Amino acid sequence: MNITTIGLDIAKSVFHCICTNKENRQVKKKMLKRAQVLAFFQQQPKCLVALEACATAHYWAREIKACGHQVKLIPPQHVKAFLIGNKNDYNDALAIAIAAKQPHIKSVEIKTVEQQDNQAQHKVRELAVRQRKSLLNQIRGLIAEYGISITKGVSHVRHALPVLQEDKEERLSPAFKGMLSQLAHQLTSFDKCIAVYDTQIKVLVKNNPICQRLQSIPGVGPMVASAYFNEVGNGSHYRKGRDVSASLGIVPKQYSSGGRDVLLGISKRGNKSLRCLLIQGAKAVVSRARGKTDKLSLWINKLVLTRGHNRACVAYANKIARIAWAITVSGEEYSPEYNAVI
Repeated sequence: MNITTIGLDIAKSVFHCICTNKENRQVKKKMLKRAQVLAFFQQQPKCLVALEACATAHYWAREIKACGHQVKLIPPQHVKAFLIGNKNDYNDALAIAIAAKQPHIKSVEIKTVEQQDNQAQHKVRELAVRQRKSLLNQIRGLIAEYGISITKGVSHVRHALPVLQEDKEERLSPAFKGMLSQLAHQLTSFDKCIAVYDTQIKVLVKNNPICQRLQSIPGVGPMVASAYFNEVGNGSHYRKGRDVSASLGIVPKQYSSGGRDVLLGISKRGNKSLRCLLIQGAKAVVSRARGKTDKLSLWINKLVLTRGHNRACVAYANKIARIAWAITVSGEEYSPEYNAVI
């Protein structure tokens, strides 16, 4: 049948695949149960297998690659253009197979188990932070109903809860004080969880040589280094540092026509969490650059003067992403010379 490409539409329990030849003509299609997927690919001739880069895609990509196939993960937004006819699982699989053969569509790097472990650490930490923030808002809202206002911020709430539980002025009822005691216990539990996740991330960073080198960049700490490694890996999937910053959405969005170039604000594509971390790290450096005379600080101060503080932060976040790629692929540590060439 001369199968050259297999488009696989993955799901939780039922998978659909379309096998095509080099002319993109369909030669076979099959619906597979979850337990049948790997057995099916072990029986197929070695070819290109394409999947959408969605939930569980990295696991299946590693497993199918272990069967001897070449695996390509396609960004879902690029598959949509090749969907013809009604949307169903077989048409989705065919669109994936066709998109995989387009030379201008860039694939997604397959994450290693280590990268997924690190990513999971960040995800559970973000969940705990969101839950703690929700709890703080709930506490402040409940207490406000009794005419007591607490300043925003976790430290202010921590300080206020023991005082309110004693409540010498007797503004709160005994029943509500009991609720505050339980809420304080929940807040302490979230604090402990976040502290544990922070420690685990630091341990993972300490044992990763790439993350260790990344921390030599001004504005990059364990959290940023770990998140960057999760997204970029060893950097081999990118041709240059500018490709990394473009994939993270910290480059200008373009809207050009008729030979007239129009650049807008940053595109905000890609990993939102990592982009925010890079900009936060950049803010720490930009805010401390005033009065310094090294090359990086002079460049930052000039940007702040001509373009403003916020644009300077985004510009340095862009530079961090590009320098980090250079450090990742070269095996070197940060040097001020990178500022002149990156």
